[in-house]
Amino acid sequence: MSAPKSSLGPLTLGAIGVVYGDIGTSVLYAVKEVFSSGHLEPTTANVYGVMSMFFWTLTLIVTLKYVTLVMRADNHGEGGLVALLALAMEAVSNRPRLRNFLLLLGVFGAGLFYGDGVITPAISVLSAVEGLEIVSLTFTKAVIPLTLLVLLALFAVQKHGTAGIGRLFGPIMVVWFVVIGAAGAVQVLERPEILWAISPHHALGFMWRNPGLTFVLLGAVVLCVTGGEALYADMGHFGRKPIRLAWFGLAMPALALNYLGQGALLLARPEAVENPFFLMIPQWGMLPMVGLATAATVIASQALISGAYSVTKQVIQLGYLPRLQIQHTSAEESGQIYLPFVNWGLFVCIVLAVGMFKTSSNLAAAYGIAVTLVMLITTVLTFFVVRYRWGYPLWLSLGATSFFVVIDLAFFGSNLLKLTEGGWFPLAIGAVVFLLMTTWHEGRRLLGESISNHALDLGDFLESIFANPPVRADGTAVFLSAQPDTVPNALLHNLKHNKVLHEQNLFVTVRNHGVPWIKPAQRLEAEALGRGCWKVIVNLGFMDDTDLPRALAQLERRGVALDPMRTSYFLSRDIIVPSMGGRMAQWREKLFAQMHHNASSAAEFLKLPNNAVVELGSKIEI
Repeated sequence: MSAPKSSLGPLTLGAIGVVYGDIGTSVLYAVKEVFSSGHLEPTTANVYGVMSMFFWTLTLIVTLKYVTLVMRADNHGEGGLVALLALAMEAVSNRPRLRNFLLLLGVFGAGLFYGDGVITPAISVLSAVEGLEIVSLTFTKAVIPLTLLVLLALFAVQKHGTAGIGRLFGPIMVVWFVVIGAAGAVQVLERPEILWAISPHHALGFMWRNPGLTFVLLGAVVLCVTGGEALYADMGHFGRKPIRLAWFGLAMPALALNYLGQGALLLARPEAVENPFFLMIPQWGMLPMVGLATAATVIASQALISGAYSVTKQVIQLGYLPRLQIQHTSAEESGQIYLPFVNWGLFVCIVLAVGMFKTSSNLAAAYGIAVTLVMLITTVLTFFVVRYRWGYPLWLSLGATSFFVVIDLAFFGSNLLKLTEGGWFPLAIGAVVFLLMTTWHEGRRLLGESISNHALDLGDFLESIFANPPVRADGTAVFLSAQPDTVPNALLHNLKHNKVLHEQNLFVTVRNHGVPWIKPAQRLEAEALGRGCWKVIVNLGFMDDTDLPRALAQLERRGVALDPMRTSYFLSRDIIVPSMGGRMAQWREKLFAQMHHNASSAAEFLKLPNNAVVELGSKIEI
């Protein structure tokens, strides 16, 4: 999806602020971790080799893989792992086993996103505040409290929305990239020979001389591309052209200059390996740089927090998480949302991570394993899109993706070495989320089967009702049903207890689809059943707004007028009863029952008016 010319400037500025926050703040800790993780001496040959690895990692992973290849796989203009998963599943829809495998792979990748979402704010903000230790060691004890204070303030303001502060993201990140590029350029001008590190033979030579050490170092080198996924994930917000323009016009040159500048500093002063980023800065600029770095890391964290909200909403609409309370923080932008449960759940996990690991170096051991696994899953899903959706020959599809699979596997294998040092932490978060997702999806499937097995046919039921019709009440009744053509439990309970049928009755099923958006013309399917009864199917994409009254308002064109003051919504509130010998392990049945109980109400999720909702409960065994 390309941006209109008139909006290219603002969109590019927005992309700099949102898309490149994470990868832009990697300069704070990446070089330091490479030399400390492998206990590597900052000799001239080593510095050239490492800087060359940084430059070519940025080039191969970000420029070639994401900007050139993966960003072509847009799902109706949307990007991100969930959108790519939907494309891949659609491409192999005639291969059920492969489709199910890709589905599980993609859902696991979505689960890993939350692990990344915990580590990124923790390491980014902590590494920025640690700059105070370079100013004076007296600040050492204040680093963790200040980090937690900054993070608390960040999560506390989420409920007010980010529209206001979001306008500052672009300009602040432009300043950040200009400053880090200038800081690197100053060092490069003093030692211009570092520019030879751009030649790939330095990286290849280092790998040839130190194969075992290189494998260990890759786990730290990959830190320079953490956040690369955001280029693809935010494609729907900004479009391909602004994201590419921001990368080639500002982000890539600034990052390359800064990394080369840190290399030049190490050539001149090897002892600067302790913290090469902050030691590049003159003493007079240290405190302002700590402030700017903290602002940049907050922006990087904000982008990931907003991403967590969006991914959660998408996963809910795909049927892999229960309904959660979603608050819209903007009257103009439907994509600006706030999920209290996700917000404070992330914050608790981040506080736990900061408390457990205490320093950015320790957190770096936990960082990378989830990121590289998501990168690998993205490449695998891209292969199936290239081969089966775009229809390219097998040799070309393999050629386009296997090169990146090898690189992703190398980075992932290196990060596995850090599994016991902290890599288990984001993996554990991802595994827990994956368990919750698969339990919810399987439970919903079994629940649907149980309801279908006991459900009555809607057409036959209406015929029997109208053979001896009950009293007809004024107004419209909207009955929500999980399955079309079956009688909603709420209708049965209403007839049993109230013994009335409304003048107009809509039997509504909401269907979620594996595409981001459903066109307005395809949003509604309506079939007249006679005697004031209609069967309605509302189709929603995983990015669509779930406003049911607004969707049903389209029925007016078909002669079905809904007066808000005379319309009631009848919902079935199912109570899940775990049973012995069910088709799920009993502990998973209990977990599903608890998730179902704690889910926010359908009325709230579908934005139904509070004073027009009637909920009628029933117990169901699965």
